[in-house]
Amino acid sequence: MFKRREMLLGSTAMMLAGGSAQAKLPDVSVWTAYDLGSSGYAEASGIADAIMKKQPMKVRIVPSGTSIGRLLPMKQGKANYGFLANELYFSAEGTFDFAAPSWGPQDVRVVLARPASNAMATAGDIGVKEVKDLKGKRIGYVKGNPSVNVKTDAYLAFAGLTRADVQVVWFGSYNAMKTAVINNQLDSFSSVTTSANMREIEASPRGLTYPPFPPSDKAGWDRIRAVADFFEPYHETAGAGISKEKPIDLVGYRYPIIATYANTSADEVYSIVKAIDESMDLIKAITASAGNWAPNISGKPPADAPWHEGSIRYLKEKGIWKPEHQAWQDQRMARLKKVQAGWADAQKKFKGQGDEAWAKFWEEYRVKTLGLAPSDA
Repeated sequence: MFKRREMLLGSTAMMLAGGSAQAKLPDVSVWTAYDLGSSGYAEASGIADAIMKKQPMKVRIVPSGTSIGRLLPMKQGKANYGFLANELYFSAEGTFDFAAPSWGPQDVRVVLARPASNAMATAGDIGVKEVKDLKGKRIGYVKGNPSVNVKTDAYLAFAGLTRADVQVVWFGSYNAMKTAVINNQLDSFSSVTTSANMREIEASPRGLTYPPFPPSDKAGWDRIRAVADFFEPYHETAGAGISKEKPIDLVGYRYPIIATYANTSADEVYSIVKAIDESMDLIKAITASAGNWAPNISGKPPADAPWHEGSIRYLKEKGIWKPEHQAWQDQRMARLKKVQAGWADAQKKFKGQGDEAWAKFWEEYRVKTLGLAPSDA
């Protein structure tokens, strides 16, 4: 049974006019999110509260600490939307947890995706000035957490580095890496800049630094996007050791991402985006970065999956969705269809038995037949 936070306000859905069509909010909407205490859960709760102060809709939030736990209710039709992280990308690609025969590439779509930054949080006492200086250093990875590990691989790739060029140090949990840096057992790991962990490292004897990712290094950005195409340059002005007076160029990605399946009603998705837009006066106060939920910021690619047609319709009406965004959408849809067709073909050709044999076969098929990068993390 799911743990749910239930918020009630009214019982009748409201008609929202939009262009020539009328879009209707659902009476009840169920959203999945990260665990209680996470930033993803806090933002899902805050957005739900903001919408329901203005619209007669009931929202139930289903928290889960695992990727499968957040996607499965959506797949089963028990939840309508998810506030997700990079598991959205993995589910669309059919990799990691989603390489299991019962999953495969999911026909998922982005509703809105809040921009956020990420960095290689690095001890300040080892002389690292650029990403290339991480060569030979102790770099943190987390067992069973491909979202973290893929980011780290991508950031190393910016400087042409791989795991073979660094000392890989494995951890059982993400938070353990902060303690390891402070205790001089680790040199660097991927992190947001605004967390309490960063403040602790900054205040420690080792200090804290972040090697930059200059947007002008086109070759470096090509290498990052070869690992995962949802990364983008991000000029960060907030965080431990960062300010408007001391900004830094880091890696942008999207978290949280409001996602749904492609078969969700376009009118409903349109109405959700519109409701968020009309509630931004309340939403922007949830966290320091919640203002980035404004559709003119969170409604632009890249992200971890294609955008939903309902979102695109609203964004076009507001003049937000441009030709370059549609070009990205077309390319991302083509990749998704290629992976889905590949999955179906690979299943026909697979002669082995067992989930482990299938996972190995599918990974080889992705690389050799579809020409995609290895997904090992």
